[in-house]
Amino acid sequence: MVDTASAGPASSGKPIAYNDEVIRLFAIATMFWGIVAFAVGVYIALQLAFPDLNLAPWANFGRLRPVHTSAAIFAFGGNALLATSLYVVQRTCRASLFGGPAVASFLFWGYQLFIVLAASGYVLGVTQSREYAEPEWYVDLWLTIVWVVYLVVFLGTILRRREPHIYVANWFYLAFIVTIAMLHIVNNLAVPVSLFGAKSYSLFSGVQDALTQWWYGHNAVGFFLTAGFLGMMYYFIPKRAERPVYSYRLSIIHFWALIFLYIWAGPHHLHYTALPEWAQTLGMTFSVMLWMPSWGGMINGIMTLSGAWDKLRTDPVLRMLVVSVAFYGMSTFEGPLMSVRPVNALSHYTDWTVGHVHSGALGWVAFVSFGALYVLVPKLWGRQQLYSLKLVNYHFWIATIGIVFYITAMWVSGIMQGLMWRSYDELGFLQYSFVETVAAMHPFYLIRALGGVLFLTGALIMAYNLWRTVRGDVRVEAGLSAPAKVAPAAAE
Repeated sequence: MVDTASAGPASSGKPIAYNDEVIRLFAIATMFWGIVAFAVGVYIALQLAFPDLNLAPWANFGRLRPVHTSAAIFAFGGNALLATSLYVVQRTCRASLFGGPAVASFLFWGYQLFIVLAASGYVLGVTQSREYAEPEWYVDLWLTIVWVVYLVVFLGTILRRREPHIYVANWFYLAFIVTIAMLHIVNNLAVPVSLFGAKSYSLFSGVQDALTQWWYGHNAVGFFLTAGFLGMMYYFIPKRAERPVYSYRLSIIHFWALIFLYIWAGPHHLHYTALPEWAQTLGMTFSVMLWMPSWGGMINGIMTLSGAWDKLRTDPVLRMLVVSVAFYGMSTFEGPLMSVRPVNALSHYTDWTVGHVHSGALGWVAFVSFGALYVLVPKLWGRQQLYSLKLVNYHFWIATIGIVFYITAMWVSGIMQGLMWRSYDELGFLQYSFVETVAAMHPFYLIRALGGVLFLTGALIMAYNLWRTVRGDVRVEAGLSAPAKVAPAAAE
């Protein structure tokens, strides 16, 4: 189905048939997989606090943790990126999706099949047994096919554009798509034991395998969880604030500096290992240099509200988008700090890293995705506004409190872990056993689980709000307001 309801006029005067049906499907999948990811996250957080909740063999922490991680990154985040990128590229290029509805439908269902295959493999124990417990070779091969189709659809839409200029959000989306394809293929080079067996062996081994995995791992953060969502930021914050990007020149500098520097930063995850020290230092140096483009992008996003700061009081959707950029700035300050060798000596393998990851995943990735969905859903289903901005406000505050509980608990427990592990008595022996450090973490694991419950509660409120919006229900509220309705030609 091709939807023309929200199509603006092209330069030729003919309406553009935007394909919004597939974007609706991706929006629904984003919300569904988000709740799955957050619910599994809460359960495995409780498993750490209450070990009896580990149910062998399929529902123990070791198998559910990669389900949670992949569901949060690739299912929730991936569907959000696909939904927003396909929406943004059509509007900014004034062209319908390349390939038509059939190719778009394959892209949606093919990606959902990848998610199900990966999750079932994790639960059944069918993985490559590496750092990220990646799915086996047949899942990797299927994702490669789907991802190539995604690249063709996105790039083909840009090539057939009716606008001469390529908006900066599309540069970030395109960098994310191309780089993730390269990372995925190289990291998952493997030799299957047989064509009809699930088992395979990685093409790399030893320190080369470790370096390849962290080249992949850190750049999955850099391009999947950063570049892609920056594309989201550069479109939806100006749209919601009804202001132009603060500095378009800064956005271009931000793009090229980020793309060049990020790809070198992976080795900082391998401090104090068998990796040559020059490679560790290289990764640390480029990580520290990432402060500049990251904060340049954060400043650009926040300063887009120049002249519209009052909207933060009355529009909780815009508030969520802007707070996500603040979390982006905080996470991209903390990351380079943790890459410095003396700091890494304390933080590595502790809960501090877990807190850092979740400040970015929940505060930056999830919040900007939530804000984008709140903007998209009324447009995609032809509604004047969201069902309830008051529910958005509740979602914002409940989720924010949940994030604060989560990351502060992990910061405290992580630093405590690091200090306890390196504490010696007067005879030079370790002062604490490993079991004692685990016992000391228990109250912080309870606080982390509480933070997760609050974040999941906010997501459930959002799902209800979006469901009522899709139904066309309207709730009259005072004190909160959405942006003024503008003419369809100017809106897109």
